[in-house]
Amino acid sequence: MIPALNEQETISKVVQDVSSLGFNVLVVDDGSSDLTANRARSSGAQILELSMNLGVGGALQSGFSYAVHHNFEAVVQIDADGQHPANEIFNLIDRANATDADVVLGSRFLMDTFEMKVSRTRKFAMWILKLVASRACKTRISDSSSGFRLIRMPLLGHFSKLFPSHYLGDTFEALVICGRRNYKVVEIPASFSDRKHGQSSASSKVAVLLIFRALFVTTFGLHFQLPEKVASRAD
Repeated sequence: MIPALNEQETISKVVQDVSSLGFNVLVVDDGSSDLTANRARSSGAQILELSMNLGVGGALQSGFSYAVHHNFEAVVQIDADGQHPANEIFNLIDRANATDADVVLGSRFLMDTFEMKVSRTRKFAMWILKLVASRACKTRISDSSSGFRLIRMPLLGHFSKLFPSHYLGDTFEALVICGRRNYKVVEIPASFSDRKHGQSSASSKVAVLLIFRALFVTTFGLHFQLPEKVASRAD
């Protein structure tokens, strides 16, 4: 599943890379004003066109609902900007099958070759995010804001009904609440690429403010809620 907003320069290649591996591809066009939907459709993707911009979280929830309605057991999120490694989707699936995880997260920070240039303030804020996510998930989380992830049932069904749309809600906040409600989250290395077109949706200063907002929300339990996962007999 590929949420996309004005990604006409990259969407065709991303769709082709994913579909060439044999996967069904759904592009959720989040109210784009360019040719994103047309180019995705001509590249062979199924298109879910939203009449207005709902934000990444809203686009993802729409995609989750589509997947549940069409009886998919799991979805893999992959960004439309070409940064996520389509050929490593199999790694997410293999780890999910091996560990029975509800969420498998692809982490850029587990790759020795990855370097991210950010301000000291933002680096400190991201470090706090990692600590909070790791504590909630009861395992080391190095990349709590990664959008390259696999989500499987029954969690997928819950996300189709309720999912946050604000910045970091769909990534960090979702991980925290999953961990606190006993859903299993595991992380694997993933080799992200640099964005070749467009730019990130949040500037450095704005991102820092939104990071601390996310920390406030999770600290005081103001986030969205999930049913607690009940352990199976095999557990």
